[in-house]
Amino acid sequence: MKEALILASGSPRRRELLSRVCRDFEVVPSNMVEKEAGSAPPAEYVKMLADEKASEVASRFPSRWVVGADTVVASEGKILGKPADEREAAAMLRALSGRAHSVFTGVALIAPDGGKNVCSEETRVFFRPLSDDDIRAYVALGESADKAGAYAIQGSGALLAERIEGCYFNVVGLPLSRLSKMFEEMGVPLAAQWRDE
Repeated sequence: MKEALILASGSPRRRELLSRVCRDFEVVPSNMVEKEAGSAPPAEYVKMLADEKASEVASRFPSRWVVGADTVVASEGKILGKPADEREAAAMLRALSGRAHSVFTGVALIAPDGGKNVCSEETRVFFRPLSDDDIRAYVALGESADKAGAYAIQGSGALLAERIEGCYFNVVGLPLSRLSKMFEEMGVPLAAQWRDE
């Protein structure tokens, strides 16, 4: 890639993940206003949001590669977004306690020639049973505030999950292997993707 990749997301977690494999990229958050999911299945909803975010930024930088992403947590088909307050965070964690749920991340990759690749990745997360004291203590840490599903698996929330099935990085917010395959499908082979120090 002649010019730096653009990450169409202000998420510090996505920025940190991408920096592990890509030395030269720029962060340009999308100006898109997120729509409600309505009756859309979680996998389709995150694909739509990722596509809209990447497309909005690509319209401003038509000669650049742009990647957009969006992540949601879903339990029994219901999307759990970012909690509005500590009470809602506790309710979300109570609903996830002792059960499995899915984390979906939509990823959209747009090439300088206008080519586009959009997909979604699902990871299953299995929570340990949580007592009310456990939930109160975790919410008090403040990690729930801006996280889908009210937890951060890359932080102290790691203690809530007994196991996962699928991509760990997807739960954090950007499935790196899937993104790599998307680049490959659009003509950038794996051998050209390694980060050079």
